[in-house]
Amino acid sequence: MKNTDIVVLICLTLLSLLSCRSQSSSTAVVPLAQAHAHNDYRHERPLLDALAHGFTGVEADIFLVEGDLFVAHERHEIISDGTLRNLYLNPLRNRVRKNGGHVYANGPQLTLLIDIKSDAAATYNVLDRILAEYRDIFTSLGPDGRSDKAVLAVVSGNRPYELMASQKIRYAGYDGRLADLESDVPADLIPLISDRWTAHFKWRGEGEIPAGERRKLREIVRKAHEKGRRVRFWATPDKASPAREALWRELKAAGVDLINTDDLEGLQKFLISGGSIK
Repeated sequence: MKNTDIVVLICLTLLSLLSCRSQSSSTAVVPLAQAHAHNDYRHERPLLDALAHGFTGVEADIFLVEGDLFVAHERHEIISDGTLRNLYLNPLRNRVRKNGGHVYANGPQLTLLIDIKSDAAATYNVLDRILAEYRDIFTSLGPDGRSDKAVLAVVSGNRPYELMASQKIRYAGYDGRLADLESDVPADLIPLISDRWTAHFKWRGEGEIPAGERRKLREIVRKAHEKGRRVRFWATPDKASPAREALWRELKAAGVDLINTDDLEGLQKFLISGGSIK
């Protein structure tokens, strides 16, 4: 082989490697700070589908059964290998270790919202013990303040407030409601305010949002942020439609921190496009 041929071959190889690197970079998942996967476990690949779409919030309902925690929406849907460890905790730990301490390489913290469906205190006691085993990836809250890790767990559903508030060290925060909006409880205990959209707003995305409701929404976000808390609403329209897009635009513009959806691809496109999926 001539020297010129060798040079050409080297150049072509370098160009090919640069092209592959460029393609890989262009297709990398973009973490979406406002994207929250409601009922995440109902997707074909729990957790993994949400992460493949860049979601930074995922939600899992849990039941306490014979000393272990199982993920399901209803008790009769529980399957033998569908534990919180198998579906969420072990995959998260593996991913965090591969990414040097992050769920997304150099990316933001992930919120794991854990909705307790069985007895509050009994289930939480087991959850607390299990989360402690994964303290290398979960944010801890204790007498020395908050020590942030790759994942922040937040307990929703049947929430044992007194039990959680009494702990010296916790590995989960408490999911507040709008009634807690102006509470002086530290954000380390209530880092998130979640509530049902339809319980507080009449607008469903049809036509213009009433000026009073827009002001109310932004005031909720402002007050929560002043206290160091984030905001999420559930029961918003989730069927693909102009109404859903209009409501998502208002949530995004108001600074709502986690936008709830079961449509991973739909919200991903909306957020990446800057607030439009047209």
